[in-house]
Amino acid sequence: MEFRDWYELLRIQLKREEGQTMAEYGLLIALIAVLLIGTLVLFKGALVNTFTSVTNSL
Repeated sequence: MEFRDWYELLRIQLKREEGQTMAEYGLLIALIAVLLIGTLVLFKGALVNTFTSVTNSL
C-alpha cells in the first residue's frame, strides 16, 4: 500500500459516525441518571413522608 492509500483509509475511518452516535446516547443516559438521582436526593424528605402517610393509611 502506498501512503496515499493509507491516507484515504484513515480519512474514511474518521468520517464514520456509528461510534459517535452510541457515545452520544451513552452521555444522554448518564445525564438522565445523574438528574434522576439528584432529584431523588433533593426530595428525599417529601418522598419519605408521602410513603409513610400512604403506608399508615393502609
